[in-house]
Formats: sequence, C-alpha cells, structure tokens
Amino acid sequence: MLVRGTARVYVMAHYTMKILVVEDDRKIASFIQRGLKEQGFVVEVCADGNEGYTRAISQTYDVVILDIMLPGRDGLSILRAMREKKSTVPVILLTARSGLNERVEGLNLGADDYLPKPFYVEELIARIQAVVRRASGEQLTQLTVDGLAVNLITRDVLLGDKRIDLTAREFNLLELLMRSPGRVFTRTQILEHVWGYDFDPQTNVVD
Repeated sequence: MLVRGTARVYVMAHYTMKILVVEDDRKIASFIQRGLKEQGFVVEVCADGNEGYTRAISQTYDVVILDIMLPGRDGLSILRAMREKKSTVPVILLTARSGLNERVEGLNLGADDYLPKPFYVEELIARIQAVVRRASGEQLTQLTVDGLAVNLITRDVLLGDKRIDLTAREFNLLELLMRSPGRVFTRTQILEHVWGYDFDPQTNVVD
C-alpha cells in the first residue's frame, strides 16, 4: 500500500510545479494527489489512458507520472506517442510489476525514471525533483524582487528582515508573479498555474 510521508521536500522549478498523474487505482491516485498538494504542487489526476494522453499532449506540465497498466491506452503506448510527437516533458513510470524487460522498454521509450509500487510519497517527490533538475539544469533556489526574498527550497518569505507567513497556495501565487516581474497574467493563466486544470474556470477566487 502506498504510504504518505510527512517530510517537507520541495522542488526547484521554473514556476509552480504542475504535475499530471495518470493512475487508475483511485486509492493510490488519491494518496499521490494529497501528498503532492501538501507540498505545494498543482496536481491533476485522471484514470483513463486515452484521457491521460490527450491531457499530456494538449496541456503544459512539468512532470507526468504515468502508470503502465491503464484502461484504454496503456502507459507505454502513451509514452511512445508523446515522444513521437517530440514532447520532452519528464515522465516517471509507475507499475506494480517487477519485470526487468518492462522497465528497460519504458526507459528505452524515453521515460526519465521508473518507480515500482509500493513507494513513499517522499521518494516520488525526490524523483520529481531529480528529473526536473536534469531536464532544466536549473539551480535557482531564491527569488528576490525589490527587497522581497523567496527561498524556493525552504519556502521562507522575507521582506527585509521580516518573515511573512503564507499558505501553500499564497506561496505558489507569489512565486508565479515573482518569476515574471512586470508581466500581466490573465485569470485563466493564474488558475492553471496555481489552482490547476480541474478548478472551475467560472470561479471568482482569483479576483
């Protein structure tokens, strides 16, 4: 059974991390979603391979977490089609199987990592961090704009010497804005990067 951990692990990314989880086991998908959201990720979940493939090629994600055994299109088929379409988004494969051939095939098809079930959420987060770091080469750990400093690892926010306490969502919104100072974001862009694709686009929460 998947075990959710409590360690606070954070990921370096070019903006608030958006993760697509394609997993048909509702219990496992729920554990992954909850564990990643607790760490400030924006997480979208779908249980069908066909829907997962459509989202993976039509939406923007930092990482796709892809179960191999899925209804509809299977995970390896999704991965193969993504790479054929020149998608470079990092992909972490999940499977309950332990066969070497399947792991080798997945890596040869372009998977960035492979995680057998069961696993701890802390390990999944560490692997997300590793594949994003390898893909981007980004080593940025702190943002500073006009005396406001944000540490992307510890998630500390300082205005001068004063510490500012923010919720995870507030932190993600601040990070998004500080990544592009002076840029104007639409309501939809903010919802997509901070609240996620599944959030009601008619909501006035951004306002």
